[in-house]
Amino acid sequence: MQTNANDVADIKKGEIFANGFWHNNAIFAQLLGMCPLLGVTTSAENGFWMGAATLLVLIASNLVVSLVRGAIPASVRIPAYITIIAAFVSIVEMSMNAWMHDMYLILGLFIPLIVVNCAILGRAEAFASKNTPINSLVDALAMGSGFTFALVLLGGVRELLGQGEIFGFDVFGADYPDVLMFILPPGAFIALGFILAGVNIINRHMQARKDQQAATLAQAAAPQTAEVQS
Repeated sequence: MQTNANDVADIKKGEIFANGFWHNNAIFAQLLGMCPLLGVTTSAENGFWMGAATLLVLIASNLVVSLVRGAIPASVRIPAYITIIAAFVSIVEMSMNAWMHDMYLILGLFIPLIVVNCAILGRAEAFASKNTPINSLVDALAMGSGFTFALVLLGGVRELLGQGEIFGFDVFGADYPDVLMFILPPGAFIALGFILAGVNIINRHMQARKDQQAATLAQAAAPQTAEVQS
């Protein structure tokens, strides 16, 4: 069966999304953006809104960088990228202050610190400045979603083990004793360590499955190759 150009483009975008969301996840694979990860993930809700703010900035900055990539001199590209990112961070910060003031107060300084998030600047430099706007949007959506997923996962684990709740809903009952350690910063490191261990186990299983499938395909192709050569 022949594959047309649109199918190839779809496959490529699927690979971009899978790479950004999981294989090259800013937290699980690169350990970037650790300040908001450890600072605001005392609950799943806090992690979600911090991730959502970062996702919006990442999508907007990737799109703009990709659109103007040919107009920015190479010698000033990094300051230009930071200026673009800072502009969108200011928009997100003022919007949250206006319409989500309580969450704005909870996230506090970590909102303006999105400007110096290495994951955002890294995607602008490594991907958006070298790819089309559509692919840059897909990359931003994948990286931002993966970053949000990591924040929500860590926040959910800390909230569940620390208070017996998830997104404010009681899970373990009123008799569950609060475990303060998981709410404090040491608990964030401990929970993150176990999550990273789980991610590594999943990645090893996925790689083993790929290797097994590749070996099966190679064995199936071997007789056909022998017949052709004979």
